[in-house]
Amino acid sequence: MGKVYKEAAGDVQEAIDIFEYMAGEGRRLFGRTTPSELKNKFDATIRIPIGVVGLITPWNFPIAIPSWKIAPALICGNTIIFKPASDTPLCAVELIKIIEKAGLPKGVLNLVTGSGNKVGNPIIRNPRIHGLSFTGSRDTGKFIRENAGLKKVSLELGSKNAIIIMEDANLKLALEGVLWGAFGTTGQRCTAASRVIVHEKIFSKFEKMLTGKAKKLRCGNGMSKNSDIGPLINKSALQKSYQYVDIGKQEGAKLLCGGEGVKGKGFFFKPTVFTDVKPNSRLAQEEIFGPITVLIKIKNIDEAIKVCNGVKYGLSSAIYTENMQYAFRAINELEFGIIYVNSSTIGAEVHLPFGGTKDTGWGKEAGWSLDEFSEEKAVYIDFSGKLQKAQGID
Repeated sequence: MGKVYKEAAGDVQEAIDIFEYMAGEGRRLFGRTTPSELKNKFDATIRIPIGVVGLITPWNFPIAIPSWKIAPALICGNTIIFKPASDTPLCAVELIKIIEKAGLPKGVLNLVTGSGNKVGNPIIRNPRIHGLSFTGSRDTGKFIRENAGLKKVSLELGSKNAIIIMEDANLKLALEGVLWGAFGTTGQRCTAASRVIVHEKIFSKFEKMLTGKAKKLRCGNGMSKNSDIGPLINKSALQKSYQYVDIGKQEGAKLLCGGEGVKGKGFFFKPTVFTDVKPNSRLAQEEIFGPITVLIKIKNIDEAIKVCNGVKYGLSSAIYTENMQYAFRAINELEFGIIYVNSSTIGAEVHLPFGGTKDTGWGKEAGWSLDEFSEEKAVYIDFSGKLQKAQGID
């Protein structure tokens, strides 16, 4: 999909990590025991597979995200229908080859390539598929919710993530975090930092720091060691970035750098920074999925939290500060599924839950996804030798 090589290697390493982690979880599919309200009776739960699950994955992490779903679905005992994104099917083919070589029985994991209309829709609507896990756009997630019936559904959708930089922040560290969060994977991450909320006392200084560094980032072939930024996934994504530059200008935002493509072959778009951006503008509210970020000025921590929460999404957020009160207020008050302190919005680890709030969807992936791919069954064992009627019935 065009990632620079070191990021592609990270994509593969995440897959290795989640398979290794979930292999261990096979010994920890714990149920629960609890005292019965009656004498000589044993109460417990056991965890059972859903059955057949459908997995629909995006193109931006063509190895890692399928692995995030496949590994826990398998370890919970399910069989799988797997549809990868149409932009990156060959990565899925190679992943399945590796899993087959590892010895998975035939028919347990089934790869089906094709469009959302021809393949995705039948998976979503098929009543014999009992569980569904999807990562992709908000609009597609809404369609799935309306058409999946009574399946167990997990949805990881879009977001409009933000990094808060307070007046006491380590600005060099914050700068590294913004560059990585905004322009890593060419901004094509659901955790991308497309908003940077900066305290007024250090706003001008940070604005210059970010612009200077963003201008030096090099677009190019992902296999080249000299490339910092790879191409966008396709022509449509390139056009979308151009459209949002026009929208930003029409809304009165100031373009500091970028805002245009790169001459020659490939869907390259220069790292783009806007300033003087209003929190309620389209540029600050809508997911762009490209190398575009915006600077928003705030006066205090109250305003920072309000602006950060003022979007319909809620996946990843971050705050740079040396103030413990600021940090813990952000942890407690930001309406996001992930919060980083003094780190970027990117960097989720496989043994923690990955998921968001509001229009980002529901359900958790990575280390806590066992609940998404299994059901808990209640078990009652009465060894009293007589019929005991619960709920106080005499």
